[in-house]
Amino acid sequence: MKKLLWILILACNFAWGQMPDISTVWLNNSKPYIGTIGDRGQELKLKVNISEQNKKNDQEYFISGYSLVNDNYAKYEGKIIITKYKDAKRKGVVFGDYELAEEPKGKHSGIFKGKFIYTFKWNKKTEKIEGQYIEFIGDWKSYDGKLDFKTRLKNQ
Repeated sequence: MKKLLWILILACNFAWGQMPDISTVWLNNSKPYIGTIGDRGQELKLKVNISEQNKKNDQEYFISGYSLVNDNYAKYEGKIIITKYKDAKRKGVVFGDYELAEEPKGKHSGIFKGKFIYTFKWNKKTEKIEGQYIEFIGDWKSYDGKLDFKTRLKNQ
């Protein structure tokens, strides 16, 4: 009987222990993420226009938008996957992976792939998130395989 009760408790915790929908976080208040690409540190901007939580896997988000390096503008779509979450009393940290595929147009289009960290502070009085910091660290590789650059982006 005790085993059956224990299994029911675990099942209930699993069923109601869903990740909250944080899809608006990735939109970055309609501002682009700004960073660098390549050894020479060319400016890279990445704008997220659409962000939706996967209905079947609440740890995964589908995003789309555009990237901009110099005059090279490319639409992309891809996903962000949460792999780990740490919660302290007033601070939370979310870790994960991302993969964003640009439209295969021209010689300067490819795939962004890497890891992210999202850090935030929780204000108990206002019950709102404050002090958000998001950083994407990874690589961009052209579809033809000839170009491969390190990338680093962060929110404003």
